[in-house]
Amino acid sequence: MWQYIIPIFDPDVKNWSAEARLLRWMTFLWLSVGLVVLFSASYALADSRFDNGLYYFIRQLIWLWIGLIGFNFLVRLPIEKLLKIAPWMILLVLGLILITLIPGLGANINGATRWIKIGPILLQPSEFMKPFLVLQGAAVFGGWPRLNVNQRLTWIAIFGLILAGILLQPNLSTTALCGITLWLIALASGLPLSYMTSTALLGLTMAVVSVTFREYQRKRILSFLDPWQDPRGDGYQLVQSLLAIGSGGTTGSGYGLSQQKLFYLPFPDTDFIFAVFGEEFGFIGGILLLIMLFLYATLALIVAVKCRHRIKKLVAIGAMVILIGQSLLNIGVATGSLPTTGLPFPFFSYGGSSSLASLFLAALLIRVAREENDPDPVPTSKKSPQKTVSVFSHQ
Repeated sequence: MWQYIIPIFDPDVKNWSAEARLLRWMTFLWLSVGLVVLFSASYALADSRFDNGLYYFIRQLIWLWIGLIGFNFLVRLPIEKLLKIAPWMILLVLGLILITLIPGLGANINGATRWIKIGPILLQPSEFMKPFLVLQGAAVFGGWPRLNVNQRLTWIAIFGLILAGILLQPNLSTTALCGITLWLIALASGLPLSYMTSTALLGLTMAVVSVTFREYQRKRILSFLDPWQDPRGDGYQLVQSLLAIGSGGTTGSGYGLSQQKLFYLPFPDTDFIFAVFGEEFGFIGGILLLIMLFLYATLALIVAVKCRHRIKKLVAIGAMVILIGQSLLNIGVATGSLPTTGLPFPFFSYGGSSSLASLFLAALLIRVAREENDPDPVPTSKKSPQKTVSVFSHQ
């Protein structure tokens, strides 16, 4: 009961494997640091927009509380049960993504229709797709030898439709992240190199076509190559981000003392929150954050390597790729190492959909650690464990 009212409280954790316990506490550490940074990054912006500096912070706390309740539920739910519902959730969320493309139904913000508005709440279906894409990708590619040709083609087509739907919103960065995640899951499953090469070339072609026909994406790439050529126009975001990080120096300006967040740096609470972090905590803070991400990724890889179940191994890899990969992409954008994108920093950036998706991915990773390392994972019934049956095979 208490683990749902106070999600951090869980008396059963002491019985978990060492990897599961460490991943859980590192997730909470990551989340806590993110809240501290978000409070500083969002206060001035919220105060100017809503006359309430805590507006974004309080709403983030509410989303995280909801997410942690779901997190506690998922770490107790066998992966087999999640794999059974994953195909239906994929189709449901795909339907929501396609709805955003219908004029009048998708909420248009900053020129993109990535959201569905339900009253005062904005939901981003592409974020909710991430954990289910990991589950279904692991199920499809992990069970590839057992699938017939029709089943393979059906799910490849569905994955392609998902990526196309996200790309049309338009959301090239999330499309690329989801595509790379599926590709790495397939690679880890041992699919033939010819499949992987042709798929990589197809993905690269889609990216080139998207950039060719969307002028704003071309401008982002050109401004990334030389933001100082147009510091008040297309290069403005990156220039302000670099100024923020550079101003931090070695030890930072101090918590809450960022100047760039005071209406110079665009999106200080979402896309460029790392720039605020870099300004306030400096080079040392940035290195410590990278060390934390490295340790988290290392633990996730240890879980994947130890896992003897093919599909669960791929689930762990997929969850790690999105959480760590998305973080590194966000940092790369803020530091000018990558073109400007709209990817949030997991557990740092403001956003309910992103927070829920990140917590669900972390829960999947921890659940895999529990099932593969605990001698007696928490059962959901008194029935003896059954072998995972792929929903794509006629077994």
